Amino acid sequence: MAAADMSGDALVSSVARMDIHEPKWDQATFTGRAKHFFTVTNPMNLLCTSAQLEESKRIVIKYRKGEDVPGLTVNELWRQKYIYDSAYHPDTSEKMVLIGRMSAQVPMNMTITGCMMTFYKTVPTVILWQWINQSFNAVVNYTNRSGDKPITVPQLAAAYVSATTGALITALGLNSLVKTLPPLVGRYVPFAAVAAANCVNIPMMRQRELQYGIPVYDDNGNRLGESKAAAKKAIFQVVVSRICMAMPGMALPPLLMHKLEKGAFLKKYPMMNAPIQVLIVGACLVFATPLCCALFPQKSSLAVSHLEPDIQETIRQSGHDIQTVYFNKGL
Repeated sequence: MAAADMSGDALVSSVARMDIHEPKWDQATFTGRAKHFFTVTNPMNLLCTSAQLEESKRIVIKYRKGEDVPGLTVNELWRQKYIYDSAYHPDTSEKMVLIGRMSAQVPMNMTITGCMMTFYKTVPTVILWQWINQSFNAVVNYTNRSGDKPITVPQLAAAYVSATTGALITALGLNSLVKTLPPLVGRYVPFAAVAAANCVNIPMMRQRELQYGIPVYDDNGNRLGESKAAAKKAIFQVVVSRICMAMPGMALPPLLMHKLEKGAFLKKYPMMNAPIQVLIVGACLVFATPLCCALFPQKSSLAVSHLEPDIQETIRQSGHDIQTVYFNKGL
């Protein structure tokens, strides 16, 4: 965006109006999306107080309405915009639950994933950590859904039970299959379970979108209707991103821990196994989380020809030459 090149110390009142509905960096490039998500997923955003979040909301809404914010610099406007984006849902503008925010992904996932990969050998520990992981994923998937229509309590409960059951069956089933294989293979069971569960959890938690569609817009932000085809594309992209996000933190640590456990340190201090594994996973997730979120644009697109016939007809009757629609894919 041109706004990103302006002097950061300049007052917003002295420069051309900026479109802060859009990210600061060019979302048509992977680099631009990566910079955007490194900012959005920054765990430091979690330290913002309720008062700070309300202030960022006030500034962002006021600026979007075209009102002046005296003394506000360009850099400060973008900082407030990203604080706002990290805590408020893009479609509903509701404050998101703390652990469901993308800025909580690294601290939450490094702890849960590290423990899943440390305590994977017995049935009780597998059940415990897979349940904790899917409970967390359910919160994240619901919090970062696309669209502005709420999911019902029965739908939420069904999605939660289905995803958790799927993950447990996969983890326990694979554990029984790899008992005769080398120990290193067993370390990858948690990743297989997480990947399988993502394929269940995300569609289930966002099933309302598949049933009724998600809002699609033209390039001017005018709402054109709700599309199931857009919902399918959005959910597919999120599933791919989430599996890729989990991959580095669940593929590299087993190799490192397999070697470290043969060393004198962990033999002398076995209780350090879990903390070390959590730190290794965390180091991977710091980069994997924003980079995998950046695989696809947040504001995704779909050709009109791929939409449902009724929406295509509505667009044709509007008299506008619209070839592409846009939608929030969720995270």
